[in-house]
Amino acid sequence: QVQLVESGGGAVRTGGSLRLSCVASGSAFDTYIVGWFRQAPGTERDFVAAISWSSITTHYADFAKDRFYISRDNAKQTVYLEMNNLNVDDTAVYSCAAVVGGGVATAASLFRYWGQGTQVTVSS
Repeated sequence: QVQLVESGGGAVRTGGSLRLSCVASGSAFDTYIVGWFRQAPGTERDFVAAISWSSITTHYADFAKDRFYISRDNAKQTVYLEMNNLNVDDTAVYSCAAVVGGGVATAASLFRYWGQGTQVTVSS
């Protein structure tokens, strides 16, 4: 079992950057796929990015490609989401999620453990 806590959200202007962190507690973090999802008010939860336990495989939603970068440090039990060139459409609660396995996963229903989320607000 693993517990996840996100941090790093905040308010930025269009074009700004943020780095989100997802810190895990529990054992065997290096066996987990970790993903980032986001949800804006009144919308469904969207996949953002995911990373395999080894960091060899990553996958991004189309809107995240070339702007967002996911990475992990298993020694620190932390996964990062670096977000650049933010725009107002990126405003949402960002949550990390984890599931044991190889490769990556993109469907929220496949992830077993979830954090509480961190708010990202982008203004023009």
